[in-house]
Amino acid sequence: MSWIEASAPSNIALIKYMGKLDSSGNKPTNASLSWTLEKLRTFVRIQKNEQLKTDTWKAYEREDLRPIALSLKGQEKFLNFFDYLKKEFKLTGFYEIESANNFPSDCGLASSASSFAALTLCAHQVYLSESEHKSRPYLAKELSRLSQKGSGSSCRSFFAPWALWHDVGAEEIKLPLSSLRHLVILCDETVKSVSSSEAHKLVLTSELFKGRPERAQERLQNLISATRAGDWEKMCKISWNEFWDMHTLFHTSQPTFMYMNGDSLFVLNYLQRLENQRPERALITMDAGSNIHLLIKNEDSQLYQDLIGYFSEYFNIWTDEGMVKKC
Repeated sequence: MSWIEASAPSNIALIKYMGKLDSSGNKPTNASLSWTLEKLRTFVRIQKNEQLKTDTWKAYEREDLRPIALSLKGQEKFLNFFDYLKKEFKLTGFYEIESANNFPSDCGLASSASSFAALTLCAHQVYLSESEHKSRPYLAKELSRLSQKGSGSSCRSFFAPWALWHDVGAEEIKLPLSSLRHLVILCDETVKSVSSSEAHKLVLTSELFKGRPERAQERLQNLISATRAGDWEKMCKISWNEFWDMHTLFHTSQPTFMYMNGDSLFVLNYLQRLENQRPERALITMDAGSNIHLLIKNEDSQLYQDLIGYFSEYFNIWTDEGMVKKC
């Protein structure tokens, strides 16, 4: 069997997934809405090896991919999930697995989402390639539910450009806005000291978690309504309030922890001042990390270029065209 390869995108939630009802199945405490980041991708390839006694993982080395070093715990989680997929797809024997991203890992850019989605897609391709398994391909919804077992947010990466994840799984949601520019200001590219998995547990200890699912649900409905109405300003306000709500849970958990750093606050302060100086507006959000995502309407191309020009003096920036290195 030769190498079989698949890739999957990351996604950025505007209404956040933070807190679980069921950790084993990654069942969220509230529904979430995300924008799919087609340009931020994980690539996975798999090859059966008759000489192996167990499945193995190593970094996928390719010129256009970034070096990756999974911790032993990370490798174990990845390979355990592959074992789950093998049982689902009735794959026998042992396999070499290689993976890497075209963007930084473990720093709040949802590399877990794209990684587990890509592994699910690649294992499914292996399943389809096996001569004894000529049954129908799995539907996107079915693959999404499988992937959710490995990484909750990965279930949204199967749908684009918008994905809605609720209690019975993720699905595409049709909204009028189907094309946006995206950039990420990389305030910290190092591995997070508190993983997203740990953050899901810690936020439950915050006194402010009470009412969180209800607040998120109300924002979700308001955001969907604003998007359908073409109210960009309201979309921006809802997204701003939502990521601050999530980060406040981090700051008030027991023990407390923070992803925001001085550079994050520098960027946020500048963006807030900019809103009072020009009519165009970027939708701002943060994931469980220090880095800042911006979504910008296509017609506001000058704002997009101006933000890249300004922030590239201080930070590396991931854009739709790839990495822009700090000047």
